[in-house]
Amino acid sequence: MQTITISGKARAGVGKVATKADRAAGNIPCVMYAGNEVVHFTSTLSELRGILYTPKFFKALINIDGTVHEALLKDVQVHPVTEEIRHIDFHKLIPGKKVIVDVPISVVGSSQGVREGGKLLVKVRKLKVKSTPENLVDHIEVDITPLKLGQSLKVRDIKPEGFEILNSPSIPLVSVEITRALRSAATDAAKAEASSKKK
Repeated sequence: MQTITISGKARAGVGKVATKADRAAGNIPCVMYAGNEVVHFTSTLSELRGILYTPKFFKALINIDGTVHEALLKDVQVHPVTEEIRHIDFHKLIPGKKVIVDVPISVVGSSQGVREGGKLLVKVRKLKVKSTPENLVDHIEVDITPLKLGQSLKVRDIKPEGFEILNSPSIPLVSVEITRALRSAATDAAKAEASSKKK
């Protein structure tokens, strides 16, 4: 999966005074959790921007004073008024230990229903999956090629490889909606055909 490298520095202190000093210096306090292990560090907005402001799903390679940790972004705390980023939590990845994450879906293919004038509706943007770090993916492809007018693809139609999808199998992911214009055209065509038969 896609990775992004982040540089950080271990925090000497984690109290309110130290946190205030870190923020005053332009640093963002961060915590990385791994079971009973907790790693406190700071980084900067320029280092973190790539993982914060993107719809993509990245694995972070966090270099803290020369030691590299693999982790996933877990939570971001933002000031309610200024929208300043106040704190960030990461979840450290441990080989062989499963994690639960939200993975974006990627729509691929060309639907016959769309070519005939239907409207493609993407109803779910992310799927909740359970996987080991080795089998994590940065997106899940949803192939709309078989979809005709009025049809949909559901969670059960996705065939995961190496990971488990936790969403309900019956949830629709994408559908091809019959538009009002198509319905009107079909109605007009039916009326024209009925009228021609009467003649």
